[in-house]
Amino acid sequence: MRIRLRYMAILIIMINALFLIQSKVIYAQTDGEGQLVYIIPIEKEVERGLEAFLRRTTTEAIEENADHIIFEINTPGGRVDAANNIGEILQAIDIPMTAYIRSQALSAGSYIALFADYIYMNPQATMGASGIITGDGNAADDKAQSYWLEAMASAAEAKGRDRLYAEAMADPSIDLPEYNAPAGKYLTLGPTAALEVGYSEGTVNHRTELLNQLDLSKAEIVEVEPTIAEEIARFLTNSTVISILLSLAGLGLIVEIYSPGFGVPGSIGISSLILFFYGHAVAGLAGYEVLALVVIGISLIVAEFFVPGGVLGALGTLSIVASMFFASGNIRQMSISLLIALVVTITVAVILYKRIGLEKGLFKHIILNDAETPDRGYVSTISREELLGQEGITVTPLRPSGAAKINNERIDVVTEGGFITHNKTIEVISVAGSRIVVREKLQKEED
Repeated sequence: MRIRLRYMAILIIMINALFLIQSKVIYAQTDGEGQLVYIIPIEKEVERGLEAFLRRTTTEAIEENADHIIFEINTPGGRVDAANNIGEILQAIDIPMTAYIRSQALSAGSYIALFADYIYMNPQATMGASGIITGDGNAADDKAQSYWLEAMASAAEAKGRDRLYAEAMADPSIDLPEYNAPAGKYLTLGPTAALEVGYSEGTVNHRTELLNQLDLSKAEIVEVEPTIAEEIARFLTNSTVISILLSLAGLGLIVEIYSPGFGVPGSIGISSLILFFYGHAVAGLAGYEVLALVVIGISLIVAEFFVPGGVLGALGTLSIVASMFFASGNIRQMSISLLIALVVTITVAVILYKRIGLEKGLFKHIILNDAETPDRGYVSTISREELLGQEGITVTPLRPSGAAKINNERIDVVTEGGFITHNKTIEVISVAGSRIVVREKLQKEED
């Protein structure tokens, strides 16, 4: 009986061991077989269009029950507000994420990479140099720098990475000479340094090698690409392109005002505005409230041509400007773009005014340039200049106006301000249209 129990125990142990070995073999042989991996590119400048693209693609990966998301990064950085929003998107994802830096993840790009659970780098890749630079090429103010420094450090710390190196990427005062980042220089990590400080899990030459490292070589791969509309939206929401579009809109409309009929300048101006709002709508930045403001603004400006006063036109302009700020979501950047457009538009308007004046184009229909002058035969009243210097007799007292008889003609006259009784000799000293000014002629002057 004991022998049988012993054999049974040995048999159970062997079966369990065989099961464990088989399980390990099956797991090792799968290499991600049956799993779904989404590969999402993060390329070019980080802006609101990229934010909209990542929101769409990560949502799609979640809905399709993806097992892993790989972000292939190659970006020089971009807008801080867009990077912050992208960070919020990535924070809400429970799916394992890997950032594969193919070439560079600088500035806002390094911030995005820090949200990934794993980071792998190409042998020639770099990440870091994350200081905030304003549109004019200068460092941002202390408040913005402090916020960004903590955001970088927190992103690294959330994934178990040493915050010191994220801080050094955003703060040049941190001294790390061993990584070629002495005080006064932003930290930029290559593959070897990133591996040493725990900011990289490994160095791979291409995607296939990365999938092998992640045990996902046999997984089903879904490679996501931006749609044509998203590519256009990313281009149109670029801060530089926004300034150009708004400047073209102002230039086109100003030149059209000086041009007869409606032609190319007006078409360019309107097309520029349409492209601005189209790009922001596709990027998910302009909703129905923006469209409503635009329609209201255009309606008020059109109504201004029929209702004088200027109030409707001003309200319409404010409505359109407000819609631009709502669509942009970045007050500072939109203010800069509008200021550039305004300066360009005013400059061209002044040049056209000096060279053309207000006698052509739309101004010809809304501004009265004709003048009724005497040399063209226009007179407001009959002028009595022939009476100048003539003498007459007052018929009524002049207080200071009244009537006088001059050359046997009764005429309404006025004194310089004094009182003259009736039946006094007067002299015409001034004639202005129908206004005849007289003065009493004293007796001694008559002698």
